[in-house]
Amino acid sequence: MSALPRFGRAWLREFPLDPDATYLNHGTVGVTPRRILDVQRRLMDEIERHPSRFLLRELTEITFGGAPSAVPRMRQAADEVARAVGARGDDLVFVDNATTGVNAVLQSWPFEPGDEILLSELGYGGISHAAAFVARERGAAVRTLAMPDSLTADAIVQAWADGVAASTRVAVVDHITADSALVLPVAEIVEVLHARGVAVIVDGAHAPGAIPLDVAALGADYYVANLHKWGWTPRSSGFLWAPFSRQRGLHPTVISWGLDQGFTAEFDMLGTRDPSAHLSAPAAIALFEEWGGAAAIQAYNHALAWNGARHLAERWQTAFTTPESMIGVMATVTLPERAGADRDAANALRTQLLEADGIEAHVHAFRGRVRVRISAQIYNDMDDVERLAAAVLRHIG
Repeated sequence: MSALPRFGRAWLREFPLDPDATYLNHGTVGVTPRRILDVQRRLMDEIERHPSRFLLRELTEITFGGAPSAVPRMRQAADEVARAVGARGDDLVFVDNATTGVNAVLQSWPFEPGDEILLSELGYGGISHAAAFVARERGAAVRTLAMPDSLTADAIVQAWADGVAASTRVAVVDHITADSALVLPVAEIVEVLHARGVAVIVDGAHAPGAIPLDVAALGADYYVANLHKWGWTPRSSGFLWAPFSRQRGLHPTVISWGLDQGFTAEFDMLGTRDPSAHLSAPAAIALFEEWGGAAAIQAYNHALAWNGARHLAERWQTAFTTPESMIGVMATVTLPERAGADRDAANALRTQLLEADGIEAHVHAFRGRVRVRISAQIYNDMDDVERLAAAVLRHIG
């Protein structure tokens, strides 16, 4: 970390966080830099100066009152985001969040009675609910795949390969798991699932801004992600990527004026809404470059997550065996057994940390142990991690 001395707690001034708080939970809903919030406010002011012109003539390719004179604003922003994530603008549309994107794909898929959606126990709960809803409406089934005791990359790939059934049609695979914070070998998982005839939706909610990302190179059928987490875009903003071969029949969860007018038109025009978060995404991408580049920012955050996790495990005298290659900018560490074993114990500790110590961290239970996930952002440093370590020890005795 010494190679990147300019990041750390002093950078809190660039974010609207409470300066007295220890915020180690950037990954949950993100935090937007002040500079990008200013961009969003200017966009909102511009909209209000002439709302009809902006929203009905300039925003999308579906116009009311004449053809647009330039590339629609949503397409301009989508082109910028696409370039940053290794995609074509024509293959990328904005959605409110990753969950919205997964819902769009699942609700558009032609499931028949007896078909199966395959999930993982490492997956996000909101996605599980979406899959359950679609399955019960279509007479399909949802199966949650147990992961191996040893959460190594090879073992996880093999678990997906072995887990496919004859009825499996679609699998939802996390790029970075939510609670356990593991960076998974997505390209390898996609390859083994495709070899078994299964379409793959990648849930990349935590990926943009956190790790290098080349969406098209992963080979998935669909990729959904959030920009408002590690991408510094205002809430809420995410994207759905689909190659041309997968765009036909893919519809948003809200049907409006863009119906049957093409992939981008249909997702861009969902009726009257505030597009300012999506349109701020290019400014967030530019800010990464201004502040040293995505590679430098990700390197700092990775080093802090990796070193911070090992420090916590040492202080709590628990094992931390996750390979560094599976750590991005978050890491999850197991607490001692005396911290409890279930969700109630986890929630109680999380509340204690916030109310007694001003520390926000993601505390959860998994496989009979309470665990803490830390998020590392450029406004964090090892002092934040040590404050968490000491506070946990005070609370669990």
